Amino acid sequence: MSRSGEEPSAPFAPGSVSVRLYPHNELPAGAIVRELCDQAGLALGSGFDGVMTSEHHGGFAGYMAQPLQMASFVLAEHATGWAAAAPLLLPLRPTALVAEEVAWLQARHRGRVGLGVAVGALPSDFAVADISQADAVARFKTGLPRLVAMLRGEELGELDGDPALLACREAPVPVLSAAVSATAATRAARCGAGILLEGMSSPARLAGLTRAYAEAGGRGAKVLIRRVWLGRAPTELVKAQRAVYESYAGGVPFGADQTIAVADQADMVAQLAATAAQVGADALNLRVQLPGMAPEQVREQIAEIGRGVVTPLKRVWQRGVPAGG
Repeated sequence: MSRSGEEPSAPFAPGSVSVRLYPHNELPAGAIVRELCDQAGLALGSGFDGVMTSEHHGGFAGYMAQPLQMASFVLAEHATGWAAAAPLLLPLRPTALVAEEVAWLQARHRGRVGLGVAVGALPSDFAVADISQADAVARFKTGLPRLVAMLRGEELGELDGDPALLACREAPVPVLSAAVSATAATRAARCGAGILLEGMSSPARLAGLTRAYAEAGGRGAKVLIRRVWLGRAPTELVKAQRAVYESYAGGVPFGADQTIAVADQADMVAQLAATAAQVGADALNLRVQLPGMAPEQVREQIAEIGRGVVTPLKRVWQRGVPAGG
């Protein structure tokens, strides 16, 4: 049980609220890991259901190189809640090896592991992996359905004797696919993945993606990322991070800033519930950290939002989120 008194959900479950965590890359490496694990424990003990980590390489813009490994650190250190690398950049790795790693993590932490994947857009990530970025979309289109199947214990091929993958037949690992277009949402639906909706676009635009997902037969999770802040938002840091995203977004029209920054916790509950309803999302993933923030600031926000926003928000959702998306 979490300290909030409610049992955390399964990964990406309808009505769940998770937190996105990012490394404080101004710290030494060991301290980065320690701080992130501490923030995870604070979040899981304050009402959040789970933790997501995401991938870029070379210390880029506050991201981490090995999000799945960091998720494993969180799971090993905390007895409650779930963790997911979401998104992990699937084209950078052989799909079968990703499935193996995730399945064995699930073997150790049954029911507490999720995975999100994306194509990737940053040239340096592909350079580090010695993979042509020109091949990324094709690799992803091939890899996503195979990954989803393998993490259900299906289509294992040469790995049909792997005990952890075979165990996924009884305890599948849920998979999200980052969706920034109707085509991506449709692809996810057709292979049985859920969708992960980025936090920069307007609710109206993202609602089109959830509609496309549903029309293609999608029945998985629809997880919406949103940046939140209690009090006056750190606007200069938001602008700086937004500029980073726009530098490699490939023409995705983000529009106005979507940060939900309010002084009152009840207002944040209402705005998040309304935004999720407008988008058609059935789970939320909240971000507070930005490069340049002190760890103390992030911890304070996690605790206040967890106790004052997440718990009442989940109660609102329990009355209104349909099971199964």
